[in-house]
Amino acid sequence: MKICVVGVGYVGLVTAACLAEAGNNVVCVDNDEEKIAGLKEGTIPIYEPGLTEMVKYNEKLGRLHFTTDLKYGVDNSLIIFLAVGTPSTQDGSADISAILSVAAGIAENLSDYRIIATKSTVPVGTYKQVTDIIKSKTQTAFDYLSNPEFLKEGAAVEDFMRPDRIIIGTTNPTVQKIMKQLYSPFMRKSSRILFMGPASAEMTKYAANTMLATRISFMNEISALCEKLGADIEHVRQGLGSDHRIGSAFLFPGVGFGGSCLPKDIRALIHTGSVHGVEMTIAKSVQQVNINQQERFAKRIKDYFSGRESSTILAVWGLAFKAKTDDVRESPAIYCIKEFLDCQMKIRAYDPQAASAALAALDGKIETFQNGYDVLDGADALVIFTDWQEFRNPDFEVIAAKLKKPVIFDGRNLYDPNVVKKAGIEYYSIARAPV
Repeated sequence: MKICVVGVGYVGLVTAACLAEAGNNVVCVDNDEEKIAGLKEGTIPIYEPGLTEMVKYNEKLGRLHFTTDLKYGVDNSLIIFLAVGTPSTQDGSADISAILSVAAGIAENLSDYRIIATKSTVPVGTYKQVTDIIKSKTQTAFDYLSNPEFLKEGAAVEDFMRPDRIIIGTTNPTVQKIMKQLYSPFMRKSSRILFMGPASAEMTKYAANTMLATRISFMNEISALCEKLGADIEHVRQGLGSDHRIGSAFLFPGVGFGGSCLPKDIRALIHTGSVHGVEMTIAKSVQQVNINQQERFAKRIKDYFSGRESSTILAVWGLAFKAKTDDVRESPAIYCIKEFLDCQMKIRAYDPQAASAALAALDGKIETFQNGYDVLDGADALVIFTDWQEFRNPDFEVIAAKLKKPVIFDGRNLYDPNVVKKAGIEYYSIARAPV
């Protein structure tokens, strides 16, 4: 099929590359001339495992094209995916101005029938606004559908190629048939396409992300109580996860969730409820617990060094909000580091992919290194924020030797407390029973 994807961020570029990998001819459109020029030269603007190779391979085969010309994309496609950003505004609502602008641009260039599909996460009811804008600018026939993405950063390519499910928000049988054909290469073993109305599809995305965030915040709240009562959150997690009604996913306690999806989507859901007179009590609590967890972790470290903050140097492992990405948007690491900087602590940090993004987010106020062990030299403690694989089995003897005082604050519960203690290191994690 001939496909156009508007927007080459995480969602758009992954969508385009994976659809091209399945044999489709895909045109990627973005108004960022520098980004498009870079992609044409093989420069991938984001870090996502497997994406670089896939983009370069399909561009070489002529199945993946990059342009700033929206008309070219519209003219050379049957299905047009909208994958532009919908960031939070000050009141928590999602800013869909880019979606509406692109919709208007598509309408102005529409000369033949097209299917227009929104991949971006948008408030419930956006389908009406997009449809109305296009109808107001063209008499050309089109169909609109909602096709929300469910891609985890760090596993986005895998999620697209082997999806749990695909949500298609349209009741038009002809469009359903076309979309089923498009996604059939990703459904070889079983069909996991769910058709529904566009409003239900838009709501499903917000409901799914808020449910995942709820599980994380619930475990973080339980971890706070575990610390007060001397219970071990790891044992509690195993007990919960072994119940088939609950399952083990998203039950890991930590320093809090971040990224471009969960915090933004919770805010948007709360705002949507407010607009329609529905108090989103659980969503608000999930949001507050996440803030509390970050504050609690930062306070533990600040309290430990109370009275000597200005002479404290912290070695930090991990700046991205999660492993396998360079994304630091709303990262707990960034939040906590700002707290440390505010009380005059010095930060020496290492992240395999996110160092440059973190430097920008923190106005260059931290020192970054190319090696995790180098940040330890002369530091007063090691603080772990991200669960990168390379952090999971370090040389504790080296850590103990390099730090001024061997102490680790582990925001991801990566280590067995007994192993760390045997190495002569003072160890503080999230609600683990003392050893």
